[in-house]
Amino acid sequence: MVTVLIAGGGTGGHVFPMVAVGQALARLSPDSRVFYVGTPRGMESRLLGSLGLDLELLDVAPLRGGGLSGFATGLAKATASLKTSWELLRRRKPDVVLSVGGYAGGPVALAARMLGVPLAILEPNSVFGFTNRVLAPLAKRVFFAFGNLDQKLKSGVALRSGVPLRDGFQRSNYEPQVGRFHVAVFGGSQGAKALNETVPLAFAKLLQAVPYASMLHQCGRGRLEETKARYRQANVPDSRVEVVEFVSNMASALSLADVVLQRSGAGALAELCLVGRASILVPFPYAVDDHQLHNAEALASAGAALLVPQQRASEEKLALMLCTLAADPASRLRMAQRAASLAAPNAAEVVAQDLLSLAHSRSGV
Repeated sequence: MVTVLIAGGGTGGHVFPMVAVGQALARLSPDSRVFYVGTPRGMESRLLGSLGLDLELLDVAPLRGGGLSGFATGLAKATASLKTSWELLRRRKPDVVLSVGGYAGGPVALAARMLGVPLAILEPNSVFGFTNRVLAPLAKRVFFAFGNLDQKLKSGVALRSGVPLRDGFQRSNYEPQVGRFHVAVFGGSQGAKALNETVPLAFAKLLQAVPYASMLHQCGRGRLEETKARYRQANVPDSRVEVVEFVSNMASALSLADVVLQRSGAGALAELCLVGRASILVPFPYAVDDHQLHNAEALASAGAALLVPQQRASEEKLALMLCTLAADPASRLRMAQRAASLAAPNAAEVVAQDLLSLAHSRSGV
């Protein structure tokens, strides 16, 4: 029996791949045991708990973003959590550890290294996050999806797996339909204030040219009423737009879209490519190391998406881009096909199988 520890979390971009790898491990090795390690402040504390998964929580704070005092606080907590992580690994005895980044990934990964447990890390973005950049030289395996991260690692360590996705995502062949133009707006698991403010006005302009257009807008938790109010102020009929805090069935929402307007976190792009849809990408400009811009550039350079920086994503610009795509179904189809060509539908299985191999190599199986 193999025991796998999956550590990390924070946002959906970290948590959903954790779940996906766990699901794949259950399929490939039903007798394996999987448990997760995260923090109380991350999305994992809510989502993994609601799924009934085995979750341990560590009190870890970020090292970046809080200035010198924030760094000092984070460093103190990280040092304390290293001892807790070491005790956790001694108690749970994992055969292999996977870190997906986030606050909890660092101390757990270091504890694994200290105890001689094989360490793997997953970097879904085009550039290493802070935690993974520190951990990469210590890892036996680095799974990645975008860019050329393998060039930064010693031979035999990197494996291009793609981003592991939860069950339910699959290719949905796109067929443009006359008299239908449905736009889906996603600002990530937390929503996007800039998109919430700009898109309602852009959609109002789109409706002037394409009166049959419709929209689904995920605005983020706690932003429902203010976003609905913006659509009302823009004189958008309620019948043309649905505003929700959170989309629980993302696979279905993507498959119903003609065009997706969204941020460019790695997980969101992986879902977009697997379903296969044209998109307008507005990277979050304050992402660490500008990784969302690098992610978006990977799709745009392949002809799978249109990229517009947030500072240029005015209501006029977004309306023009949407109107252009509405009038050009052949372009939408071509972008959807190119997006699908970038998909990695078996990413979770690739990661899970390799983790099992690493675990077996340690135990001599």
